[in-house]
Amino acid sequence: MIKARYASDDERWEAVQQRDSGADGIFYYSVRSTGVYCRPSCAARPALRKNVAFHECCADAEKAGFRACLRCKPGQPTLAERHAQVVAQACRIIDAADGAPDLDTMAQACGMSRFHFHRIFKAHTGITPKAYADAGRARRVQQGLADAPTVTDAIYAAGFNSSGRFYAASAQVLGMTPQAFRAGGSGTSIRFAIADSSLGAILVAATGKGICAILMGDDPELLVRDLQDRFPKAELRGAEADFEHTVAQVVAFVEAPQIGLDLPLDVRGTAFQQRVWQALREIPAGQTVSYAELAERVGLPKGARAIAGACAANPVAVAIPCHRVVRIDGSISGYRWGVERKHALLKREGAK
Repeated sequence: MIKARYASDDERWEAVQQRDSGADGIFYYSVRSTGVYCRPSCAARPALRKNVAFHECCADAEKAGFRACLRCKPGQPTLAERHAQVVAQACRIIDAADGAPDLDTMAQACGMSRFHFHRIFKAHTGITPKAYADAGRARRVQQGLADAPTVTDAIYAAGFNSSGRFYAASAQVLGMTPQAFRAGGSGTSIRFAIADSSLGAILVAATGKGICAILMGDDPELLVRDLQDRFPKAELRGAEADFEHTVAQVVAFVEAPQIGLDLPLDVRGTAFQQRVWQALREIPAGQTVSYAELAERVGLPKGARAIAGACAANPVAVAIPCHRVVRIDGSISGYRWGVERKHALLKREGAK
C-alpha cells in the first residue's frame, strides 16, 4: 500500500516550512496569532509551530473561525492554475487567428506585460508563442494540402503571409516538398529492412537524410504495415544489400548498448517533441530519469504528462532512448514497444 503524501502533521509542517507548492490544495494551515489560514506555499512571514493547525479544506478552516489570507488567497485557484488558464486563453487566440498574432496583442488580451506573458507561456508549454503559432500553421497546411484546390490556397489558408516564407520553411514543416506531401509522400524514397534480434523483429527505415523509423515487435508483417501507414505513398524499397550494414549497426546496438549508435536521423515532430527527443538523446546509457526530471530539463516543470506523450510519439526506438525514462519511484512504466523490451534494454545498459 502506497503511503499518502502529507498524511501526518510532521510532513505537513515540513511542507509549510519549505513553502511546498506541491501541497497546495491537499491541505491548508491556519495561524492562531493572526486568525488567517493559508496555502502551504504562502509567502507570508513564517509562523511558530505552536500557533499552527492543519485543515483538509477551506471550509474546515473557516468553520474553525479563520479568514482567508489576502496574500495567497487560498479560496481561489492557485497561481499555477491561473497561469494555466492564461496560457489556454492565449492558445485559443492563436488557434482562432488567421495569422500569427503579435506578442503585445496576446499579452494585452491576457492582462500581462509582454515579457511576463512570454515567460509564463514558455514555462507551461515548453515552447514560445511563436513556435506554437508556427506548429499550428504547419498542422493547418498539412490538413489543407489534402483538400485545397492548389498548394498556394492551402498555404494562405493556413495563415502564411507569403508563399515564399512558407517554401523557405517547408522542409521543417512537412519534411518534404509541399507537392510530395500533398501526394502522401509520393516520390519520396525510403529504404527499409527487417532483422531478428533477441528482442524480436526490428524494422529500420531511412530516407536520404537519415533514419526515419526504428520499429520493434513480434510480427514483421505488422511492422511493415506500420511503416506503410506512416508513409502511405512513398516508394518503399526493401532488401537492398548496401542498407544491411545500417540495420546491422542498429541490431548490434540493441544487443550491446555500450558500443553506441552514431547514425544520422530524419525524424519530424512538433517543436516540443523535438525538444524532448533531443533531451532524451542526452541521457547517457546506464542512466535513467523520471518523467518529472525530464520535464524540468526541457523547461516544463509540471509537464510530466506531456513528456510521456512525446516519448510515446518517438518513431525511432533506441536511437532516441525513451526507454531511459521511468516513473518517479524508479519503476518501469509503459513503453511503446512493450514493457518487457524496456526492462531488457535497461538491464543491458546497466541502468539502476
